[in-house]
Amino acid sequence: MSYSIFVDGSSNLPGSVLQQLDIRILPCSYTIGGKPSTYNGNLSSFNAHEYYEMLRQGGKVQTSLLNTQLFVDAFRPELEQGRDVLYFSMSSGISGTCQAGKIAAEELHEEFPERTVRVIDSLGAGFGTGLMACKAADLRAEGKTAAETADFLDEDAHRMLQFFTVDDLNFLKRTGRVSGATAMIGTVLNIKPVLWGDTTGHITARSKQRGRKKALAAIVEEYKNSVIDSGNQRVAISHGDCEEEALRLAEMIREAAAPKELIIAPHEPFTGAHVGPGMLALFFHGKKRTEI
Repeated sequence: MSYSIFVDGSSNLPGSVLQQLDIRILPCSYTIGGKPSTYNGNLSSFNAHEYYEMLRQGGKVQTSLLNTQLFVDAFRPELEQGRDVLYFSMSSGISGTCQAGKIAAEELHEEFPERTVRVIDSLGAGFGTGLMACKAADLRAEGKTAAETADFLDEDAHRMLQFFTVDDLNFLKRTGRVSGATAMIGTVLNIKPVLWGDTTGHITARSKQRGRKKALAAIVEEYKNSVIDSGNQRVAISHGDCEEEALRLAEMIREAAAPKELIIAPHEPFTGAHVGPGMLALFFHGKKRTEI
């Protein structure tokens, strides 16, 4: 029995991947300067340079979690047609969206008790969610049931690793990820933190590097030390309007341990508002987070 795979706009997956793997997408809502906007997950229509330049110039973006009714309205038609549903959410450690999805899943399971309706906490964001959905599509193509796929990826989320650095610590300060004093000192001393999604799905500092080049080198070193079976997996890089550095990081990753597929894309606007322009992130499958 086939089943439907859902992500939301924060998954960062290009439209070609969504179409090729038959992954459904839910929109994300936010405001720019108080004006409402919706990102439908179509990267081809997202002007990353314009968006991140707006942030550079002091523009304010406020994001909103996806509400329960949005999930109910999206999932019910699939269930009515006899399809199970899997949704891969942003980490519960950074957003209430995961819980909203689970409430919807419980409500719909009561209405459709014979169907599987599962929300899988990715313990990440951006491609950290998107790559898990891609793996679910692979498992579906292999004949795995929705329940089997959900059980596997619930556990495998601990192996979806994500490391990133930011150019401006003030964006993390605004969302409470670093203190004002840390942001000020880091800016003055040119400290570029390498951050990651930790064992609980929260964003924490992995290391602190003096300068951008050292931060990128540290990310590559994390990859070399933690990646498993690189030649048979998708690896992804997203960037906040710093494409040249993203391409350079891709070269370094290929030199370290070339993956089967490497996706490079601008970082979507929803979570991009919290990390800012100049963010550069690497996502891959590797050792368990508790083992590194």
